[in-house]
Amino acid sequence: MNYLITGAVSLTVGLLSFVVQQLYKDNKRLRENRKQANTTKESAIKEALCCLLRVQLIEYHDKYMELGEIPSYAYQNWVMMYGAYHDLGGNGMITKMDEEIKKLTIK
Repeated sequence: MNYLITGAVSLTVGLLSFVVQQLYKDNKRLRENRKQANTTKESAIKEALCCLLRVQLIEYHDKYMELGEIPSYAYQNWVMMYGAYHDLGGNGMITKMDEEIKKLTIK
């Protein structure tokens, strides 16, 4: 009788260990999948923000270079947008525009 109880307990512990291991593996796989999905979304958001900032910076540049001066509020916006664009890894095309904007008279 003792052997029967010991065998049943051993079998139960073995089954529970197997179930716990499978749950752990599934949880780990789900976390890795979620992490990969979040990385992909973050990359897409970064690219979208960079693109939107580039468009706005180009519009500001064209507008205020044509006017030959830039209002202080627009210059402040430029500085903030350029900083964010640069921090997001934007390319060097806007850097030349930044140098040109900085030469304008601020009114």
